[in-house]
Amino acid sequence: MLNWTEYRKELVGRIGELGKLSPDTLAGYQTLSNAGKKTDVLDAKTRELIALAVSVTTRCDGCITVHSAEALKQGASREEIAEALGVAVALNAGAAMVYSARVLDAVKAHDAVTA
Repeated sequence: MLNWTEYRKELVGRIGELGKLSPDTLAGYQTLSNAGKKTDVLDAKTRELIALAVSVTTRCDGCITVHSAEALKQGASREEIAEALGVAVALNAGAAMVYSARVLDAVKAHDAVTA
């Protein structure tokens, strides 16, 4: 497993380097990241739990380390984090079911052409 705290420090440094090379890219990302804070319809903890679930579904280690730390900072319990991760697991399984149906549909279409 990763040393998540060290990885987070290194990642933040690299993103800082990218920000110097392409400031508009970083500014655009920050605008997107901070959009929910402006309305505050969802509280910060809920946003971080969602971010963790999405981090899993998108397989983003950087997102995992940043949002794990932030979720804890916002008061998320291990149980709340585990429940959010359960949602991610269910959606990944659901997506696999949907795409399995698509494969069967493609097989049927190709089979009809070759028949």
